[in-house]
Amino acid sequence: MAQYFEVNSDNPQKRLLHRAVEILRGGGVGAYPTDSCYALGCLPGDKQALERIQFLRQLDEHHNLTLLCADLSEIGQLAKVDNSAFRLMRSLTPGPYTFLLPASRDVPRRLRHPKRKTIGIRIPADNVARGLLAELGGPLMTTSLVLPDAENPLSDPEDIRAQLDHALDFIMAAGARSLEQTTVLDLVDGEPVLVRQGLGDVAALGLPA
Repeated sequence: MAQYFEVNSDNPQKRLLHRAVEILRGGGVGAYPTDSCYALGCLPGDKQALERIQFLRQLDEHHNLTLLCADLSEIGQLAKVDNSAFRLMRSLTPGPYTFLLPASRDVPRRLRHPKRKTIGIRIPADNVARGLLAELGGPLMTTSLVLPDAENPLSDPEDIRAQLDHALDFIMAAGARSLEQTTVLDLVDGEPVLVRQGLGDVAALGLPA
């Protein structure tokens, strides 16, 4: 049964963030809010926890996995970023965007796309997600909480509790979030390519929606 933490959206309680991080470090999987929808998270190096998330979401090896980061300073160790990509990311973060980039050697092989060797990078604006990252002191492996055959992600913590109480180790409940996922931009070749239109606006980039 998942531990259910009722967290203040504006000023998340440090003791609850600390407890969630303890669970993650013990091999746990949790659901938490972001500036788009709710997401599932685990430690990047935890193979068994990652496999649990992949099973819950029925993800195959070709699904692009994402690392949630506190800020751009972490990205140099995780991905190869040229100057134009960095400027674009700086202009859009924090916010509801995921960027696909060539993964560095520091990223575990199981997290990289098997053919393209890419990794998703995400820097959220949500206070709870940012508080979790600050307490963790490093990136979090993350993916939107979209159940198999569902059109939309789960956006209400009570619904998450009702459907996944026995499958998760904790749920950080901070009210309802969006039904939209992030906007995904592929920056592998320098120029941004829109992979998925989500909550993040791309109008200023001149890209087709």
